[in-house]
Amino acid sequence: MAKGNKPGTPAPVSGQYKQPGSKTEITAVKGKPLPPTSRPGTSWNLADKTKHKS
Repeated sequence: MAKGNKPGTPAPVSGQYKQPGSKTEITAVKGKPLPPTSRPGTSWNLADKTKHKS
């Protein structure tokens, strides 16, 4: 299982994050704080990492 990221902590990588058991995804930018979750005690899990062209 993926490690969760607590709300308010900086996003480790840019991408789409999702709460366990939720269908809603948010877009987070690396280094910016993750938003509050809709349920207390839950965290954000990376669902889809942003892909960059080099």
